[in-house]
Amino acid sequence: MPVLNSVAALTEEIAAWRRDFHLHPELDYDVHRTAGVVAEKLKAFGCDEVVAGIGRTGVVGVIRGRLPGDKVIGMRADMDALPIEEASGKPWSSTVPGKMHACGHDGHTAMLLGAARYLAETRNFAGTAVVIFQPAEEGGGGGKAMVEDGLMDRFGVQEVYGMHNMPGLPVGHFATRTGPLMAAADRFTIEIEGRGGHAARPHDSIDTVVIASQIVQALQTIVARNVDPLECAVLSTTYMRAGDAFNVLPQTAELRGTVRTFKPAVQDMIERRMGEIAHGVATMHGATARLVYVRGYPPTLNHAAQTAFAAQVAASVSGADAVNTEAAPVMGAEDFSYMLEARPGAFVFVGNGATAGLHHPAYDFDDSLIPVGVSYWARLVETAMPAA
Repeated sequence: MPVLNSVAALTEEIAAWRRDFHLHPELDYDVHRTAGVVAEKLKAFGCDEVVAGIGRTGVVGVIRGRLPGDKVIGMRADMDALPIEEASGKPWSSTVPGKMHACGHDGHTAMLLGAARYLAETRNFAGTAVVIFQPAEEGGGGGKAMVEDGLMDRFGVQEVYGMHNMPGLPVGHFATRTGPLMAAADRFTIEIEGRGGHAARPHDSIDTVVIASQIVQALQTIVARNVDPLECAVLSTTYMRAGDAFNVLPQTAELRGTVRTFKPAVQDMIERRMGEIAHGVATMHGATARLVYVRGYPPTLNHAAQTAFAAQVAASVSGADAVNTEAAPVMGAEDFSYMLEARPGAFVFVGNGATAGLHHPAYDFDDSLIPVGVSYWARLVETAMPAA
């Protein structure tokens, strides 16, 4: 792979940073140690500006090229870990019980730090590079918080790019697409109230367990029978809670789950049908049901020109044969979507090889990916804002 020679020489040092982050995982916005290390390194690299506390605990570094230029490119990495007990068996396994970097954000942060060091040392571009280190990607909406805190306007970002590792894709290979790459992620709760009673006298009760079970089954007809077969959607009920005893029919039951879609019209229809089904099934049995539907991250929608450019840069690092520009959309979600709503840009996947899957307790970031990722970021800046 034609990675930058100076980047290859830094690989072991960057890997050491990555493993340090892995040893000390932090969740959500509570990434104070990680953000502190990031800010300290950015200052040591000689960034022109280092600003902490963007979007609560985000960090931004500004690097100006050796020649003036009007263009400003933003590059984002996420810093937070997951509430998972690690089972990777690595020497650098998490030292914090119940927390681990099971999604590779340690690697993302280390790679963007490596690119920041290279860009601050060489400055072989005309314009401004903005490195963005975001908290709370795993459900906390840190990307939205940073945008709402003025990220784009304050630092003059004109285009923004993101990258995520992907297990199963060969190390150094890239995958992306124009348009919807990742889904919107919504969550729901359905609260059911019937009439509790003795399990031996069901005729005197309104059985919320039976009602909840029928609602779960009926919800599956929405994707199967209401969504256009040419569209994509997922509706999964992931939680059912009712009762505490073997001989009592519970007064209440609760269902929870997630909905994934790509288009607002499909999202609207699913929410409407869920309410109708929950109400209808409950009413049929003489019970009541209330749907609480919370819209989460919007779909990750890549912009055409920036996606083509990102693919061009990826090909310059790994070769054209290692870049898939027609990757299948992923039903997972990503709050980089908020940044893509604020500015044109692109999100790419880069191969992590034959590792355990994301969010798995045995997952670990493949450090052989580091020079590829760092070179991608460096070439993206130098290609977008050439100094010659």
